[in-house]
Amino acid sequence: MKNKFMIIDGNSILFRAFYAMPPLKTKKGQYTNAVYGFLNMLYKLIDDYSPEYICVAFDPKKPTFRHIQYTEYKAGRAKTPDELVQQFGLIRSVLNTHNIKCIEIEGFEADDAAGTLAKHSKENGMSVFLVTSDKDYLQLVDDDVKVLLTKKGVSNIKEMNRAQINEDYEIEPEEFVDLKALMGDKSDNIPGVGGVGEKTAIKLIKEYHNLDSLYEHIEEIKGKLKEKLENDKMQAYMSKTLSKIVTDIPVEIDLNEYKLQEADGQKLLKLYDDLEFKNFKKRIKNVSIDNSNAISVEDTQMSIFNLEPTNTKQNIKTKDLIIIENINDDKFVKLKEEIAETKKISLKFLLNGERSLFSNAIALGISPCNENIYYIAIDKQNQESILEGLKDILLDESIKKIGHNLKSDIIYLEKNNIELKGINFDAQVAAYLIDPAENSYSIDKLSSKFLDLEIPVLSDYIGSGKSKLSFEDIDIEKKKKYIFNYIRSIVYLEQNIIDKIETLNMSSLFYNIEMPLVEVLANMEFTGFKIDTHILDELGSKFNKKLEILESVIYEMAGERFNINSPKQLGVILFEKLNLEVVKKTKTGYSTDIEVLDKLKDKHPIIEKIIEYRQLTKLNSTYVEGLMAVVDKKTHRVHSILNQTITTTGRISSTDPNLQNIPTRTDDGKEIRKAFIAEDGYTLVDADYSQIELRVLAELSNEEKLVDAFKQNEDIHSKTASEVFKVCIEDVTSTMRSRAKAVNFGIIYGISDYGLSRDLNIPRKEAKEYIENYLGYYSNIDAYMRNTVEQSKKDLYVETYFGRRRNIPELSSRNFHIRSFGERIALNTPVQGTAADIIKIAMVNVYKKLRDSNLKSKLLLQVHDELIIEAATNEVEIVVDMLKHEMENVVTDFKVKLEVDINVGDNWYESK
Repeated sequence: MKNKFMIIDGNSILFRAFYAMPPLKTKKGQYTNAVYGFLNMLYKLIDDYSPEYICVAFDPKKPTFRHIQYTEYKAGRAKTPDELVQQFGLIRSVLNTHNIKCIEIEGFEADDAAGTLAKHSKENGMSVFLVTSDKDYLQLVDDDVKVLLTKKGVSNIKEMNRAQINEDYEIEPEEFVDLKALMGDKSDNIPGVGGVGEKTAIKLIKEYHNLDSLYEHIEEIKGKLKEKLENDKMQAYMSKTLSKIVTDIPVEIDLNEYKLQEADGQKLLKLYDDLEFKNFKKRIKNVSIDNSNAISVEDTQMSIFNLEPTNTKQNIKTKDLIIIENINDDKFVKLKEEIAETKKISLKFLLNGERSLFSNAIALGISPCNENIYYIAIDKQNQESILEGLKDILLDESIKKIGHNLKSDIIYLEKNNIELKGINFDAQVAAYLIDPAENSYSIDKLSSKFLDLEIPVLSDYIGSGKSKLSFEDIDIEKKKKYIFNYIRSIVYLEQNIIDKIETLNMSSLFYNIEMPLVEVLANMEFTGFKIDTHILDELGSKFNKKLEILESVIYEMAGERFNINSPKQLGVILFEKLNLEVVKKTKTGYSTDIEVLDKLKDKHPIIEKIIEYRQLTKLNSTYVEGLMAVVDKKTHRVHSILNQTITTTGRISSTDPNLQNIPTRTDDGKEIRKAFIAEDGYTLVDADYSQIELRVLAELSNEEKLVDAFKQNEDIHSKTASEVFKVCIEDVTSTMRSRAKAVNFGIIYGISDYGLSRDLNIPRKEAKEYIENYLGYYSNIDAYMRNTVEQSKKDLYVETYFGRRRNIPELSSRNFHIRSFGERIALNTPVQGTAADIIKIAMVNVYKKLRDSNLKSKLLLQVHDELIIEAATNEVEIVVDMLKHEMENVVTDFKVKLEVDINVGDNWYESK
């Protein structure tokens, strides 16, 4: 077998790590986030690929031959942030401590050094792995050279070999440099051929393979493309020269210098202490993982290339997976005995589908949270007996239940008439609370982040895309391995994550709001919302007739028939045939998005009809046809997925279908709500917080004028209008009030004068005056906003009234636009997040009250600031009183009382 040589593009990975990680720094003020991310990736690569040789290539500080050839090379790049600059020297020092050699060649870039080293290595019989985020490296791929391309930060890596490049680009690796010659590279300011993008470039290279062949056959190409290619021929060849990686730099190479060696454990320990990298200390141990997945830890020879999951408060050693054949198995008895001792279980039902509501379990992984993990196969024949055998444990509130995405397990059990009690810890929810901006809280991501434990991702077991399988379709050993890794990770994660939550002072938020909410959302999702399909059918017919009429009117105005849904054809009609002013262009032609159409409203009557056509088309496809497709055929209910771990502000979201987005602004949109009905013998009760975000703003800013206005039951928007427009409140017009309303809510979202001018279609100067008048009158809000931004720049995070935290790394950016975005986040998160916390507390309290009172009424849906309950007809009065009391008394120490508007009706339209 060939030795493996791993060559890492130091600049590329350090840059990627810097922007992927939050702005970590030591107590002494040394920024370390890029180095931390780099090391995380380095260790993962060494663990995964076990290279015998390793090297990190860096760009030199001085200009290279490319800068001399083309003075505009890489011109226009933003200045490297100081916080990153200071980490370049640090990473070299860190790599030196690891005995990993760095290479830097004057006059050449890191990719040239890597290319030269790769060529030399493969000529000496090695397999080469190039690690980078730069696609230029793909030109070096051959049978002995692979590129490990980082995607989405530094944790997600895609291995690019010849076959993968063929699949992704439909060209050969050696043709990649010609592709870049045509399409250019904005990041390096390589021009390419003007007007030729990636799609066109790939098409040309697929046919002609390289520039020389392309220009030999230039007569075969027609129209504007031929003109572009001819005009920029010299530019194309120059771009090829700039894009081509040099693989024959005349330097002496001694491969022995790049052998991967053990590091000095004491030096590493000091390094981790200096950098405050506590999580990496565990690598200074010899940890062996055998084929049976048993973990044993020995404090002997130091090695940085292995791993022990961190668990500071539990000394857990995982033995072999224990298989339980049936409930009469002695091992089943042993499991229950162990649970009686530990009073805790970690569990996960393995399903044959993606949603537990529509799936069956095929296995159960369960651990008493000691050293044992049990696996129980489930099928139609034994499901009932297994669940019955575990029922006393599942119902026992004194036995703590921990898991990951417990909502799925709760729904599965609820479907089988078992209530899961004693829900204590959900790793997914806990990790979300720590950092709500992550794009995934999958078990493998959490294991990597909190434990430095790399486990296979879900797609490693069941594939992805069109070839994705069900767990039912994979072999038993894969199922066992998946369950083992899943349960093991949950057990290790619990204390690790809880420690972090305690450090961030969010324990109360976690245990009193987020964890109880898991059960609430599971129950709501299981219950679903009843749909009258006859109403949807009628609406579909009505909308289709209206669309036909609109089509005829639009065709008549345009003077011809065309595809109204085609932006390209619509653009030709509007801007070439009707000669309307071009507002915006895209790469493919004229933009006809809603922003453009809004600006053209007064220019031609066809615009209003097109907007109406689009709105109606979306209503019909998304809400009529879309809802019909997901209605349960037996119960006639839709079961939206209620997401607890998606939004960065803490709000709950709804998907498949999104019931929070049912349109309300148009009459046609409101009609959709008529299809949402109550079950026979029930009615809908809708409770909506009144102006909750403005009330929260009044509390957080201690703005007495706003507080007094609420206490006096004044019309807040009219009051604001009188101050903004300097008129008596009696003289406030509907237009003034509407604009003041936009200012009131715009302030919450940190709106700028430009944003307000765009929203209200007024001059920017006028919008600025509105905001200044507003903040002049509500001076405490002005002070609160300034103080919030100032403090958040120091902390790089903000908190809600209840302590929910959101990190804002954007505030440390040197880029003005990114930093401004961070400031808007700092302003709106405390208000939005506090409002989200209030509605969550209300949901938990209402759900508990309904359950404890043994009422038949059920919580159905949460939409922003409103709760919808399907109330038994004889319980409506009780439910109304209970909703008002529970929702209005979530907080009792606000200066402004929370108020709730309640309506009752047979369908959602009537109850809103």
